[in-house]
Amino acid sequence: MKKVLVTGANGQLGQCLQKIAPSYKKLNFIFNGSKELDITNILEIEGAFVKGNFDYCINCAAYTNVEQAEKTPDIAYKVNAEGVKNLANVCKSYNTTLIHISTDYVFDGEKDEPYTVKDVPNPINEYGKSKLLGEKHIQEIMDNYCIIRTSWLYSEFGKNFVNKILRLGIKNKYVKVVNDQIGSPTYAMDLAEIIIFIINSTLKFNGIYHYCNEGRISWYDFANELFKLNNLPVKVEKIQSSDFKTYADRPQFSVLSNAKLVKEFEIKQINWIKSLNNFVNN
Repeated sequence: MKKVLVTGANGQLGQCLQKIAPSYKKLNFIFNGSKELDITNILEIEGAFVKGNFDYCINCAAYTNVEQAEKTPDIAYKVNAEGVKNLANVCKSYNTTLIHISTDYVFDGEKDEPYTVKDVPNPINEYGKSKLLGEKHIQEIMDNYCIIRTSWLYSEFGKNFVNKILRLGIKNKYVKVVNDQIGSPTYAMDLAEIIIFIINSTLKFNGIYHYCNEGRISWYDFANELFKLNNLPVKVEKIQSSDFKTYADRPQFSVLSNAKLVKEFEIKQINWIKSLNNFVNN
């Protein structure tokens, strides 16, 4: 039986993994939130690994507050870079395969076609820079790893665009949403299933992969579709990013290409609208 450690288990992806884990009887999952395992403390990590002897470590631990990262970048770098460096060092020592979750924000958004794993990252905010540094630490330290970049992640758990916009739609008949940021909304449950699929596969994997739901849409159109599926009579006004004051710049185009993952694992891609319907129905 493969033994799998999940860090950051109380985040939305970690909770999705917890929800589906009982269906996979051949995998022994150990779920640790930040209170049980702080990845910025290497002694805690080493203590967990001494007890665990893990085959895989799925790192869902991350500092994801994009706005706050711009104000206090040290916190973002401590978790997203130094914490990941700690994990990579310990995973290497124990011959544990690290599966690390990264982000579309490592790119600048200046392309007009999906970013591939061969595209050169160029983050435009501190959150993206901290996540990219974490990727680099893994690549420098480890020989056997899997970095999965994803985009616009949402689920029924935690803080994300879907939960926020639904709360606004329930309270208000009118909301403003930016129309000039394009991406691929990704249901975290789909990503969780893909991660377990990769672990259970007999195929070897290594390096950087992208996974997001298929298709592209603006936040404005995504909000309209979300209200429609939930039968909420909300009027959505489209605005530009420049109309919405933020500390952090966001990439205007952050669609990711799943081509490498599809080619190597022959996965079936799921369109964002189908996944959104699944989310609403569940």
